Amino acid sequence: MSGTPENIVRLDGVEKHFGAVRALDGVDLAVNAGECVGLVGHNGAGKSTLMNVLSGTTAPGAGVISLRGVDVTRGYSVATATTAGIRCVFQELSLCPNLTVAENARIMHSALSGFGWRRRAGALIIDQLDRIFPGHGIAAGDNVGDLSIARRQMVEIARAFSVTDTAAALVILDEPTSSLDAHVAAQLLAFVRDFVAAGGSCILISHLLGEIIDTADRIIVMRDGKVVAERAGSGFTRDSLVAAMGSVAKDDAAGRAAFASKRESGAPRVRAKPKAQTDGRDLVAHPGEIVGLAGLDGHGQKAMLLAIMGEGETGQGDVTVTGPLALVAGDRQNDGIFPLWSIARNTGIRSLRALRTGFLIDRKKEDALAEEWRERIGIRTPDVHNNILSLSGGNQQKALFARALASDAETVLMDDPMRGVDVGTKQEVYGMIREEAKGGRTFIWYTTEMDELDHCDHVYVFRDGRIVADLPRSELTEEKVLHSSFEEAKS
Repeated sequence: MSGTPENIVRLDGVEKHFGAVRALDGVDLAVNAGECVGLVGHNGAGKSTLMNVLSGTTAPGAGVISLRGVDVTRGYSVATATTAGIRCVFQELSLCPNLTVAENARIMHSALSGFGWRRRAGALIIDQLDRIFPGHGIAAGDNVGDLSIARRQMVEIARAFSVTDTAAALVILDEPTSSLDAHVAAQLLAFVRDFVAAGGSCILISHLLGEIIDTADRIIVMRDGKVVAERAGSGFTRDSLVAAMGSVAKDDAAGRAAFASKRESGAPRVRAKPKAQTDGRDLVAHPGEIVGLAGLDGHGQKAMLLAIMGEGETGQGDVTVTGPLALVAGDRQNDGIFPLWSIARNTGIRSLRALRTGFLIDRKKEDALAEEWRERIGIRTPDVHNNILSLSGGNQQKALFARALASDAETVLMDDPMRGVDVGTKQEVYGMIREEAKGGRTFIWYTTEMDELDHCDHVYVFRDGRIVADLPRSELTEEKVLHSSFEEAKS
């Protein structure tokens, strides 16, 4: 048996230009059987474009694509990739929201046909969900549009790994854990290691550098459409990986410590009691506070944010709000962006009153606002008049953050807002949040990233729609959050 691993796919000198933008500038990439390749880089570095080429959804402008040593560049398509066992879980989910879980499984697996296909499709997808995410709580007949973004992500992942007529040889996971809590993310990454150990291959794209270093056998770093570093995963540390991406790693402990737990004695800006709450615990947020919402995904955190945004109109409990609000949506495709609008209009929509001249919107003011925040938050675009969909997923999220921070909102609600955002931008945004809080702005922040809770003054842990713990910054530990998340809520 040869000691040289088999090439599943190889890209040589791949280029892709979108007008003057060089999304890919001569990229070489090889993935072997039985390995997990980590792919990292800032938003706009070219990662998603490269995966679109590999999955057949985007044709390269130049370069060679080889599958198991055979040049397939001419006529390479989604069908070619699918036949070769290449599956892709995109950052922007591709499920049909009006169909059930079983029906969505059938779309990818055409072999599920004939009498009883719906039953067989349901059994296939639920069996795979059981393998990857034990205790997932998803039924084959569930309508996808009714699922949380985390559960939609789980269905899409399970669908990609499912086997019918063609086994999965290479599964591309583009930010697969971005909407998953720590427990579910750990289940997925453990499954990925088992899949690779059995001879499968994965490309793992993530801005969570710890999970890349822990999971990937080999790590490739992209910057400005090029591969700038490549070596074994064990050859990187978090700091060296950040440096290769073109950022400066910095210990933010001092900044976080400046926001040691504080409770104001004045009137709160937000007071909310979850509908299921039976004890005296309320969510309370004062001016200048950063309040975190934690716990396993789907246990009432997002419902609480929506209740606050609608001042109780969603029926989620008693809510009192003082002052204007803004929301940074985590599910940007459904709840955040206006896909037919420009970047400038998406940024300015929350600030219409300030952008008016008379009864009309002043386009010069709108453009100035968008340009200011493009610079401040680092939105990678040559022109703010471009359509919002011209941006990468992470840059779309930056635009939503710019929309909220540019507004007159006294309280900013954040629904896992850093999903798919690179580490350099995260550091900058964390700094902005602290500065805005110093100026008196209030933040209520639901996050699935444990590290982000360190930036909060105090954290409410949710379970089964209830607040089960209120941890001040001085008492906040990962163990306490996990213990509160999993212990049975006491009546």
